[in-house]
Amino acid sequence: MRRLLAFRPDGFTLALVAVVTVATFLPCQGTSERVFKFLAIFAIAALFFLQGARLSRAAVLGGITHWRLHLLILAATFGLFPILGLGLHALAPGLLSQPLWLGVLFVCALPSTVQSSIAFTSIGHGNVPAAICAATASNLIGIFLTPILVALMMQLHGGGVSLDEVGKIVLQLLLPFIAGQVLRPWIGAWALRNRRILAVTDRSSILLVVYVAFSEAVVHGIWHQLPPARFAVLIAINGALLGAVLLATTFSSRAFGFSRADEVAIVFCGSKKTLASGIPMANVLFAGPSVGMTVLPLMIFHQMQLMVCAWLARRYAARAEAESSAELLPVSAAGRP
Repeated sequence: MRRLLAFRPDGFTLALVAVVTVATFLPCQGTSERVFKFLAIFAIAALFFLQGARLSRAAVLGGITHWRLHLLILAATFGLFPILGLGLHALAPGLLSQPLWLGVLFVCALPSTVQSSIAFTSIGHGNVPAAICAATASNLIGIFLTPILVALMMQLHGGGVSLDEVGKIVLQLLLPFIAGQVLRPWIGAWALRNRRILAVTDRSSILLVVYVAFSEAVVHGIWHQLPPARFAVLIAINGALLGAVLLATTFSSRAFGFSRADEVAIVFCGSKKTLASGIPMANVLFAGPSVGMTVLPLMIFHQMQLMVCAWLARRYAARAEAESSAELLPVSAAGRP
């Protein structure tokens, strides 16, 4: 039962399912659609502004010296993932529709998560300072690199992303983030004190964007284009991606001689993809009725990575505790009369 509970959905995932359900039966249209789109743009800008206000510059600079670890994580996030995604598409292009394949490739181009990567590294008794630096660097680099990777992969995939869309990423995401960093000396302490309240705000903004995206997709018949068999194939492809990267990061960290604590950080930071930044980026890059279909692979991958990494973090923690007990046992035995 405990093993089954380790794979249970979290509250945010259940909220995402609820929003998709509401959008399916009560999509926003007409005037309400324009209002919700304006609110979504404002919410996205607020989300990145608050991320900039909360992010400590010491956290960004603190782990830079551990360059081998960061290079391996970035290689997995922005190198291995895209190669695997393009490889799967080349092997079986007919398994999914074009918007779904685009969504899979978009997942492969995204940066790592921040909060959950650090949380799972902590649970697994890993190198938390390195995880903080690596996840933060991944997100900062991703603001520039993700649109470029998406453009390159879409050219190979038969599409393209214009410079105007990349400019929108800078305008809607990067400028608010920089503004938050500039104002951090005045509002940073307040943002940290109210982290839980602002976390609700962050998640609400993502739910709002998902509602707008799926409303437009529902109006254009998303569920008629996604039969159960294709949905199952999408889950299998996401699972294959996640499993391959988890194995690659685990064995490569051991092959390069990293410590167990570093391995934990590499596995969790290198195998995860951000929903918090991914949904806003998709909303900018893929405007139109295809957005709902395109973000569906990301929503599925998000839940899969949380369930699998929660289980894996507990295994790392158990192993660390066992190693610690084994080290203390000879000392205790030597102290007996």
